[in-house]
Amino acid sequence: MLLSQSYVNVSFFQPPAFLIIGIPGLETVHGWISIPFFSMYTVALTGNCLILLAVRKTPSLHQPMYYLLSMLALSDAGLTLSTLPTTLAVLWFDHRLIGFNACLVQMFFLHSFSVVESSVLLAMSFDRFVAISNPLRYAAILTNNVIIRIGLAVVTRATVSLFPVPFLLKRLNFCPGKVLLSHSFCFHADVMKRACADITVNILYGLYVVLSTVGIDSLLIVLSYTLILYTVMGLASPRERIRALNTCVSHILAVLVFYIPVIGVSMIHRFGSHLPHIVHALVAYVYLVVPPVLNPIIYSVKSKPIREAMLRVLRRKG
Repeated sequence: MLLSQSYVNVSFFQPPAFLIIGIPGLETVHGWISIPFFSMYTVALTGNCLILLAVRKTPSLHQPMYYLLSMLALSDAGLTLSTLPTTLAVLWFDHRLIGFNACLVQMFFLHSFSVVESSVLLAMSFDRFVAISNPLRYAAILTNNVIIRIGLAVVTRATVSLFPVPFLLKRLNFCPGKVLLSHSFCFHADVMKRACADITVNILYGLYVVLSTVGIDSLLIVLSYTLILYTVMGLASPRERIRALNTCVSHILAVLVFYIPVIGVSMIHRFGSHLPHIVHALVAYVYLVVPPVLNPIIYSVKSKPIREAMLRVLRRKG
């Protein structure tokens, strides 16, 4: 076994590694399950990289809205790469060990990219608000310098918020017999429950991070769209109202795709302890895998400039 009996009597214990799992109860068909997972990872990475290349190589897309879309694509690609190695290792090779420090690193990047995505979605809602409420000053307000500052603020916020989390976990005494995690990746709420110590500080800090990032972002996004609706309702022509709201559809869909799974994961971890393990696993996979897959599809379908630029990139590659 991974852990020897001699570990039981030590006063402070940190496991050399954790055991991760794939889809509970479906271990015998992991090979088949890996096919849709590999397909989704491929779509996510290809789609988001195409958006990045399309914006970079198309001068007409060098605008605030598309720079922010590039940030969203970058965070989606990072989120995908955070879970891809361990998930496919479990599904393809049944490789279930992940080192303790490697687990903390993966957890840091996984949650950091989630915070980055939430922050970028908030910045995009501000972009839509300015574009609709004050279109004549849009270019003057959202200059390249402002976009750069927003990008730096997003990365700094995520890094500062998540930096203490691994160190708060490293101070804990873990149980030698509790090394089996509930997912194929390291999730903060999952890892801290494997400790044989008081995790009140970890719980409170985790709650603080969620409320101060995703919680505040979601409220500000709702506020932005309340102000956008107020502005749109003041337009005289119904056609103008529809045209203005149509520019927000892609962003609204991206917000729903991100925040609905976030709420689902939070509810499951707080109140779903009685639910089967497979439910926990599936909700977590929806939260981490689905948004990076759907966002490029949403923007390529709803945004003609992005779709045409992506097609041009593909033709050049071909």
